Amino acid sequence: MVDYKVTVSTGCRDDAGTSSRVHIKLKGTDGESERISLEGDSTFIPGAVSSFTVSCPVSIGELHGIELDKKPPEIQDEWFPVKVVVKSPEGGTYKFPIFCSITTSNVHYFREEHAPVCITCYQCGSFDRMWELFEPDWREKYYLWHLDGEGMPHCMKAETTSSLPTEVQFSWTKKWEFYSNVIAGLIELNLKGLADSKENWNDLDDIRGILNTNNHLSGYVQQHWKDDAFFGYQYLNGVNPMLIRRCSALPNNFPVTDEMVFPRGPYTLVEEMKKGNIFLCDYKLLDGLKPNIIDGKQQYMAAPLVLLHKTSDDELMPVAIQLNQTPAGDNPIFLPTDSEYDWLMAKVFVRSADFNLHQINFHLLRTHLLAEVFTVSLMRNMPRKNLLHKLLIPHTRYTLHINVLARTNLISENGAFSQFVASGGEALKTILKRSLSSLTYSSLCIPEDITERGLEAVPNFYYRDDGLKLWDIIQRFVQGMLSFHYKSDADVERDEHLQDWISEIFEYGFHSRSSTGIPQRFNTVAELVKFVTMVIFTCSGQHSAVNTGQYDYGGWMPNTPTTMQLPPPTRKGKTSEETLLQTLPNKGQTANAMSTLWLLSNSISDTAHLVHYPDADFDETTHCELIRAYQGDLQALSARICLRNLLLKVPYTYMDPAKVENSVAI
Repeated sequence: MVDYKVTVSTGCRDDAGTSSRVHIKLKGTDGESERISLEGDSTFIPGAVSSFTVSCPVSIGELHGIELDKKPPEIQDEWFPVKVVVKSPEGGTYKFPIFCSITTSNVHYFREEHAPVCITCYQCGSFDRMWELFEPDWREKYYLWHLDGEGMPHCMKAETTSSLPTEVQFSWTKKWEFYSNVIAGLIELNLKGLADSKENWNDLDDIRGILNTNNHLSGYVQQHWKDDAFFGYQYLNGVNPMLIRRCSALPNNFPVTDEMVFPRGPYTLVEEMKKGNIFLCDYKLLDGLKPNIIDGKQQYMAAPLVLLHKTSDDELMPVAIQLNQTPAGDNPIFLPTDSEYDWLMAKVFVRSADFNLHQINFHLLRTHLLAEVFTVSLMRNMPRKNLLHKLLIPHTRYTLHINVLARTNLISENGAFSQFVASGGEALKTILKRSLSSLTYSSLCIPEDITERGLEAVPNFYYRDDGLKLWDIIQRFVQGMLSFHYKSDADVERDEHLQDWISEIFEYGFHSRSSTGIPQRFNTVAELVKFVTMVIFTCSGQHSAVNTGQYDYGGWMPNTPTTMQLPPPTRKGKTSEETLLQTLPNKGQTANAMSTLWLLSNSISDTAHLVHYPDADFDETTHCELIRAYQGDLQALSARICLRNLLLKVPYTYMDPAKVENSVAI
C-alpha cells in the first residue's frame, strides 16, 4: 500500500464550512484511488486546514485531477473549499485550486494547476464534466457583461443578488447584519413618524441626527457647519476631496473682481494666484440638468463655481460663490460680506451640489462601478492559479453583490435616490454619462491627480498626505509581487489572460475611448504595476475616503442637503431663516437620507481590512515575505496617522489602513 497525504483548506468566510460528509477520489496517469470519505471532528469548519490519508494498493502516477463530492445532511449547506494539496509517496506535491462553492451532491472535477488540459480531457472519463476543464469558458457563462444605460460602464448581468454566483455573494453574517441595519433604520424612522412626513422644518435647532449613533464628528459638524473655515476644510478632508484645484486664471464665466473679494486689500487676485493661494471648485457637470420631482414637487440643484483663498494662517476660506454657470443679472456672485442668510444660502446650495456630484461621480462611478468592471473582467479572464487573480481577489469581495443591491434599491427608477435626492431619475444617468466621458486614468492615480490639480503644497490636506503614503506602500508591494512573476516585459506581453483582462476593462468599462489614457494592453511590467496599484487603491483606500465619512459629514442635514425645495436665489437681500427652512429638504426627505447615509457608513463585523488575504494561496517564500513587509508598512502608516490625529480637532481616519476595507463592499 502507498499513502497520499491530502490537505483540504476551507474558506474563512463564516458560511464557508459544511457539516456534510465529503468524499474525494485522486486521479493519476497510472490509475485512480477509490472514492473515500474524509472524516474528522469539525473537519470543514470555516478557516479549517484538515489533513487526511488516502491509501492505494500501488502508485497511481502523476496526479492530474481530483473529484470531490459531499453528501448533504438534512439541511443542505454550501461548502467553499479554497484548495486541496496532495503529497505523493514519491515526494511530489500537487495543488488543486478550487475557490468555488459546492452546493449539491454532484461530483466535481478539479484539475491540478500545472496539468496539461490535453491529458485531463482524455482521462477525466466523463463528458458532462469536461466543460469544467476549460475555466475561461465556464466563467464566461456565469460572468456576463450588461449595459445598464447608455454612456455608463458595463456591469455584471444579474437581475437579483440570488442570481449571482455563490462565490461572490454576501456571507450569512453580512446578509444578516446588512438587512438588520436596514430594518432597524426603518423602524426608527417609523417610530419617530418621520419616514413619510411632508412637513418642512420649523427651526434649525429642531434638526437633529435622525439615528442615535453618538457620532462625535456629526456633533462637531452641527456646531461648525456655518463657519467659512469649516466649509473650506471639507474640500480637503471631507467626503469629497476630489473637486478642488489650484486656480491660476479665473474662468471666463466667473467674473470675480478684486473689489469683491479683497475690498480692503492688501491682496489682489493676480498676486494670490501667482502665489498658489487661490483655489476653484467647479460643478459644471451639473449644469443644465432637470432635477428630480419628489412627491409631485419639483426639486432644485445648482451648478456652482466656488472661489477659495488660503489665508496667512493656512485656512481655506470661501471668498466668492456663483450658483450657476452663466453670468447674468439674476445669477449674482455671493460674497462673505453679504447678509448672513444670503451668504449662508449660497453655501448651502454649494453643499447640496457637492453631495449630488460626489455621490454619482466620485463615489458611485469612480469606486463602485469601476471596481465592478475590474472584478467582472478578472473573473472572466484570469485563471485562479494566476498570481494576479490571487493578488486582486480580496479586493473584489462582495463588490458585485453590493452593486446589484445599489442598482435595484438605490439608484433604480423607483429606488431610494428618487425619493430624497435632487439628482435622482434622469439627472443621475446624465451625470454618470458626463462623468465617465470626462474621466481620465491620471485622475484615478492619486500622485498624478494631486499634481494635475496643483495641490502638492496645500497645508492640512490629510487625504493627500495619507493617500500618497498608502499608494506608495501598495505600489512597492505590487512591484515586488508582480516582478517576481513577470521577469521581463516580454513575459507581460505574451500573457494572453492578462491582455484579455485589460482589453475588456478598456472596452466595457471605458467604451474603448483612448482619450481616457486607460491602457488597451500592457507592454511592460511598469505599466502593469501602475494599473494594478490603481485598482487596489481604488477598491480600498479611495472608496474608504469617499464613503466612510458620509454620516460624519451628512448626519447634520443642513451641511449636506440631498435636495433643495426652492430654486437658487436670483437676487440678494431676499433670503431669511424662514426662506432657508423652506428650501432645505423636508422632514421625510431628511429622515430617509440620513437613514441611508448611516447604513452606507456603518461598519459590518464581516469586514476584511487592507492586506488581509484569508483565503489566498501564496506558497512562494518570496510572496509570503512581501506580504509580511506590506503588513508592517501598513501598520507603521496606521500608527503615524493615529499619532497625528491626537493633535487634530477633526481627526482624519478614512485612509488609516486599520480602518480601510479591502474592497468596495458597502
